Amino acid sequence: MIKLLFLADTHLGFDYPFRPRIQRRRRGEDFFANYHRALEPARIQKVDAVIHGGDLLFRSRVSARLVDLAFAPLKEIADKGTEVYIVPGNHERSKIPFKILSLHPNIHIFDSPRTFLIEKSGLRVALSGFPYCRENVRAQFPKILQETGWREYQKNCAGHILCIHHCFEGAKVGPVSYTFRYKEDVIRLCDVPQEFTTVLAGHIHRYQILTKDLIGRSLTTPVFYPGSIERTSFAEMDEEKGYFMLKLALNNNNSLAIQEWEFVELPARPMVKVHISPRGMNEPKLTAYLKKSFCSLSSQSVVKLNIEGLIPEGCLPVFRASSLRALAPKEMNISVRFVKLNGRY
Repeated sequence: MIKLLFLADTHLGFDYPFRPRIQRRRRGEDFFANYHRALEPARIQKVDAVIHGGDLLFRSRVSARLVDLAFAPLKEIADKGTEVYIVPGNHERSKIPFKILSLHPNIHIFDSPRTFLIEKSGLRVALSGFPYCRENVRAQFPKILQETGWREYQKNCAGHILCIHHCFEGAKVGPVSYTFRYKEDVIRLCDVPQEFTTVLAGHIHRYQILTKDLIGRSLTTPVFYPGSIERTSFAEMDEEKGYFMLKLALNNNNSLAIQEWEFVELPARPMVKVHISPRGMNEPKLTAYLKKSFCSLSSQSVVKLNIEGLIPEGCLPVFRASSLRALAPKEMNISVRFVKLNGRY
């Protein structure tokens, strides 16, 4: 049996300045905290390998210091003999910056279409993958998959796993469950060869497992999306966040199968929208209203203030960042959005 830990879309570095001009709670700390929580089973050697499905970092142009922080726990895991596999995502622009900082014999990066072999407990599995494809992956997928050389390993392994950072038909996102279907950046499920036991994919931030195609037929090869490890936008405010634990073994037909899987939930910050219509209020009344609203919420909340309609004269300073920070608990994050009503503010 092979035990895998699969996570993705950690977006490390988001809201994580090394020289902040203003001292306030940063969302970047939430992402790093959940990153370390997710990797804890690997740190205490409860898994055989870690697979990261892409967007390890929040963008491609980052400091070497951030890359070092991101790889430090992976190197600790790799030092203990656990293999680590990483798919470069779209936020990294399909490559890991300062790659020299990631060098380790047990850290493997899908920096081009390629296949790695993992062998544990007498079971050999081929992990194939490629970095994020920016140009019409729907059309290019069969060719890129062939370039991984996965077929060359068919006689030498028990099964295959595909590790990528892309959308598949049927994946859903957002509060209205938008479904990806036929666009150039969406891979056809029928293009995944049946020889693959499963697909481990990043890029979609909602945790989900695709087991049927667009017309309801069961898939031979399911697609596992662990989602992001924290809520990155208010479109994700109601979503669970976490990672997968997977156990692979041979079934009765002597072919590789997922014997067990578990989605492990992580403690995501609550996200709350607060709607305010300040018309008719003066500064003291508006200040008291906001303070009461903040106190009614968890101090850990990430809050979006939707300001609807006209702001009375003299009240605009209340919505300055410094004023809002003074009214809210210090652990809270607040953003402001001005909403147009009936074609006017």
